[in-house]
Parts: sequence; C-alpha cells; structure tokens
Amino acid sequence: MARIDYYDDPDAPAANSLVPSANVIVTDNTGRILMIHRSDNDNWAVPGGAMDLGESMTDCAIRETREETGITCEITGLVGIYTDPRHLIHYTSDGETRQEFSIVFTARPLTGEPTPSSESRQVVWVDRDQLDGLTMDPSMRRRLDHFLTGTTTPHLG
Repeated sequence: MARIDYYDDPDAPAANSLVPSANVIVTDNTGRILMIHRSDNDNWAVPGGAMDLGESMTDCAIRETREETGITCEITGLVGIYTDPRHLIHYTSDGETRQEFSIVFTARPLTGEPTPSSESRQVVWVDRDQLDGLTMDPSMRRRLDHFLTGTTTPHLG
C-alpha cells in the first residue's frame, strides 16, 4: 500500500477518516534513535501505527515498535500529541485519507535486534547528528525536532 503525506496542500484529497495512532522515539543507552526506512513511502521515520480496538495507546506503541523493528521497548515519556488537520495521509490502495492523529512517546529498548518487516525496508540505530541526512516527511521531522529540543512540556497540537 502506497502512502502520500500532504501538509497544507490545497490539492490534497479531503480527509475521510481519523485513526488514533502512536509513534515511538526509542533511544538506546548511547542516545541513538531507532529509525525505520518505510516501505510504503520510502521515507525514514520512527516506528508507529494505528491503535487496535481493545488495546491502550501505550500498548499500541509497544506493539507497533516490536512489529516494525524487532525491538521490544518500554515507554518512558511523552513527546506530544499531533492532530493538525492540515496534515493528511492518503493511502492510494483504498482511497483512505486520514487526518493526522498521533501520540508520540519516548521509550527505551528492552530486548531484540533491529529487524526489518513488511512495513520497514531497514531498521537502524541512528546517531542524532546523522538525522538531518535522512529523507523524511516534514511532520516526522517536526516530531523528532520537538524531542531533540529536550523540553519537558509535551507538544500539544
């Protein structure tokens, strides 16, 4: 399934769904960040995905990280809540266009080795000073930038 992200684009399709999702910024003991090379849009991102019925948002974050990366993590904090209606995600296979709704957590790894999945071409630990060299959607870059500023107040928006 191909994915196209739009931000404040008058030519974007209209939103037709809203799906709660989680993203997780997992950092190891040296400060590196766990990143995936997405298979649906060829961008780099932190792991994450849609919440399933019957699970909490933190359970979703842990499950999505494990599924996409092979790493089991423990949630340690909150980066922010991202619900900007100008950010739309269009899935070309079924015509779904989601309005952004993502809660971004911080986490530490517990077990596992970086392992690609059907959703991730590559899974790697990235030094913070190497993030600028990775191609990613502006919304993902913004989430990482909020994390990297080190503020203790979560982003709300």
